[in-house]
Amino acid sequence: MSSKEPNFAAVEAEAARLAAVRRYDILDTPPDGSFDRITALAANLFNVPISIISLVDTDRVWFKSHHGLEGVQQIGKEPGLCASAIVQDQVWVLENAATDVRSLANPLVAGDFGLRFYAGVPLTTADGFNLGTLCVIDRQPRPVTEEQIQQLRHLASVVMDQMELRLAARKAVSELSGALETARMLGQEIDHRVMNSLQLVSSMLQLQARQVEGSHAAEQLQVAAMRMTSVARVHQHIFRNQSAGSVNAKGYIENLIAELQGTLNADMPILVNVRPASLAADLLVPLGLVLNELVINATKHGGGQITVSFEELSPGMHRLAVANSGKRLSPDFNPASTSGLGMKVVVALARQLGGMLQFGTQKDGAGARFWVDFPGSKDIVH
Repeated sequence: MSSKEPNFAAVEAEAARLAAVRRYDILDTPPDGSFDRITALAANLFNVPISIISLVDTDRVWFKSHHGLEGVQQIGKEPGLCASAIVQDQVWVLENAATDVRSLANPLVAGDFGLRFYAGVPLTTADGFNLGTLCVIDRQPRPVTEEQIQQLRHLASVVMDQMELRLAARKAVSELSGALETARMLGQEIDHRVMNSLQLVSSMLQLQARQVEGSHAAEQLQVAAMRMTSVARVHQHIFRNQSAGSVNAKGYIENLIAELQGTLNADMPILVNVRPASLAADLLVPLGLVLNELVINATKHGGGQITVSFEELSPGMHRLAVANSGKRLSPDFNPASTSGLGMKVVVALARQLGGMLQFGTQKDGAGARFWVDFPGSKDIVH
């Protein structure tokens, strides 16, 4: 083979080595005290002014740590002795570079830098790739003992341990992020399927109600269908907003009221005054059911103009209120002792939200008003 022809085996080996360098994602990262302590220790053990942790890139030798060599982050690959050191698995030692035939023409030796002593140990991965070196440098020639070389090998192993720890940490974070994303997508899929199932049940209840239209059973079936719709709307809202943690209650309440408006035979449009507020997603089901029951109750027993409001009273404390301008409550009204199921459900759900159902007349003394004050981020009470 001609000397001008590329050595494909060497090219493939270098490509694999560079891939290993990139795997550690350490090039051009900020200084790190862990590596700086290693180079300081190496310089002290050899009693030399300079110690470097280097990584050999495509066309440069980049310094992760450079004790005693201020202001230099990298050098070109060609003059770098580290580039020569990584092509072998042994320690690369030049006791007097000015007389060693391997380094006579090297610019670092022949030039102004005046390098005379160099000892470098390859930084070798578990799968056998030499990423760079831990080296010590002096401008004076000096002998080196086998004990010093062994110490340099140990320090190079510590460098690789640090790099492996950082790689393992990045992989763990990446895997955790992937697991969280998988859980998020799974949660969305569950919400989507639950939403579809609840909507199917709601449709079936409405169909059954039409078959017994005009009876008490039809009324109860219609109420049950609206309860199902309310819960289904929660899952739909979470699915569309792609959030299983916290959601904006404004859009959910407005959508639910629009759905109820189309189902109930209210005397006039329901007025909605809802301010944006972030709530824990697990509060939406009891909140929606409370709203559903109160609006149905206002339509059935109160009449007149129905108004729904939702606001944040103080940081973390919210109020849901439903009022009507029609009939007032009787003086002895007690929601816990009513004959119907709806008010009893509201009382229980209000407690589940961490609040309590309150009631009275509107500010002008007309009609009736029900409200629940509750914390928007507190865990729901089971």
